[in-house]
Amino acid sequence: MGRITLEPLGDWARVTLSNPARLNAIDIAMWQALRASFERLQRMPAAEAPHAVVVCGAGGQFASGGDIAEFAGFRFDEARLRHFHEDIVAPALHAMLDCDIPTFAQISGACIGGGLEIAACCDIRICGQASRFGAPIAKLGFPMAPGELEVLSRVVAAPVLREMLLEARLVEAADALRLGLVHEVVPDDQVEAVVQRRAERLAELSPAAARLNKQTLRQLAGGGPSPGERRAHFRYADSPDHREGVTAFLEKRPPRFQRG
Repeated sequence: MGRITLEPLGDWARVTLSNPARLNAIDIAMWQALRASFERLQRMPAAEAPHAVVVCGAGGQFASGGDIAEFAGFRFDEARLRHFHEDIVAPALHAMLDCDIPTFAQISGACIGGGLEIAACCDIRICGQASRFGAPIAKLGFPMAPGELEVLSRVVAAPVLREMLLEARLVEAADALRLGLVHEVVPDDQVEAVVQRRAERLAELSPAAARLNKQTLRQLAGGGPSPGERRAHFRYADSPDHREGVTAFLEKRPPRFQRG
């Protein structure tokens, strides 16, 4: 059985997918733990929450997909199959999407199937040169669940997504960058260091502004903010971060933002 760990590291935190004997294939317990980890992060008081979260895999791989060893236990029964996708996988992905803390995907090696879905829920994706992306489930004889396909469609262009699903195409790192699937490709032995630097740099910025930006992006993805949400957006006017950022700029010094 695999596991998910949530490790606080000062102003940022690391969530690790760990099932190294199976290239971090994601079993049911891991999906449930992933959901619990991000729900915990979202519930944390702003003064205690990390400014950024890095999602990575153990042992030099991100995640090779779902744990096929478990499939026979539920995939051939309609109710159990629906429960797995709708009540286990989808809530885990949406816990990530609903988290107001900026997230980085630290991708090494395989980023396949469920691993690709997890990476797609992260705000910024950085990978090594040997990384590969795809969802070759056509080889296993089943389609992608609607909720998971909707998540991928947010970051994978429709023509590429059709190739991945219909032809079981795997995308190499250089193509993933060209197609906008990832934000940066670096040498494989530098992925962790580059992601850490970017997370630490982001953590120096206003966490309150980051949270508001993520909330607004979610609203826009859902059809746009309501009139009430638009009005509420500007409540930051007298916030400490707003005052500190503008004041620091005028005083020509680095800003010192509050933790929450």
